[in-house]
Amino acid sequence: MSGARWPARYEVLVDGVLDDRWSEWFDGLRIEHQGGQTLLSGVLADQPALHGILDTVRDLGLSIIAVRRLPPPEEAEAQG
Repeated sequence: MSGARWPARYEVLVDGVLDDRWSEWFDGLRIEHQGGQTLLSGVLADQPALHGILDTVRDLGLSIIAVRRLPPPEEAEAQG
């Protein structure tokens, strides 16, 4: 069994709208609005960093819609 490689790119989609000032609360992840939802995306250093983001979402009372690990940029280019 091989382990996941870190750092890794993630997207976390939450219900509700957060403005850019929340970026620091989410380790500098990019914040994008999609209607009444917010997409947090970027590179996370390791599994504890991912759990920290999810803990912050929970602490703010936001509902998680989806969490997605994205392929590394070199793999994404090879698939495209």
